[in-house]
Amino acid sequence: MVLRKMGYLTKKELVNSNCYPAEERFNKGSVAIIECTEEIPCNPCETACKFKAIKIGKPITNIPILDENLCIGCGMCIAKCPGLAIFIVDKTYSNKEGLISFPHEYLPLPVTGSIVKAVNREGKVVSSGKVIKVLNKKGFDRTPVITITVPKEKLDEVRGIKRLESEDSKQFYSRE
Repeated sequence: MVLRKMGYLTKKELVNSNCYPAEERFNKGSVAIIECTEEIPCNPCETACKFKAIKIGKPITNIPILDENLCIGCGMCIAKCPGLAIFIVDKTYSNKEGLISFPHEYLPLPVTGSIVKAVNREGKVVSSGKVIKVLNKKGFDRTPVITITVPKEKLDEVRGIKRLESEDSKQFYSRE
C-alpha cells in the first residue's frame, strides 16, 4: 500500500478499498469521498452526517462506509474529520470543470475568486483552480473548508491547494 510507504493513497487503492463512490453516483451531483483506510478509534464523520450517509458502527475502529445514495454532498463531514480525509466532489458543475471541497488549516485563507495552485495527494501542483467558496463556520472548529473549480480531468487527483504566503510570513522567512 502506497499509504504506508509514501504517506498518501492512490486512486486505485481507494477504488479497491470500496472507499470511492461509483462513477454513476458522480453523475448525480456532489458526493463525499472518504479517504480513510486506517482502523483507528474515530467517528466524528458519522455523528456529523445528519443524513446518516456515513456508517462506522461498532467497534469504533471500523473504517467509515459511505452510503452514496444517502449522501447529498453537503460537506458537514469535511471539517469534522480530524484526519482531514474527507472531500466533496461535484463532477456536474459544468461541461469542463468540476468542484472539489476540502479542509484547509493554513493561514492566510484564500479569497473567493482568486486563482490558486491545486495540489494532489502527494502535495505536487497539478492544476490551477478558482476559489468559489471559503467556509469558516464556528461549528467547523477552526477547520475552514475551501471549494475550488478545477478541470474535470483533475478532479480525481486534486486534494488541496498550495499553501499561500502572507506578507508577514514572507518577511519572517526572508534570509536577506
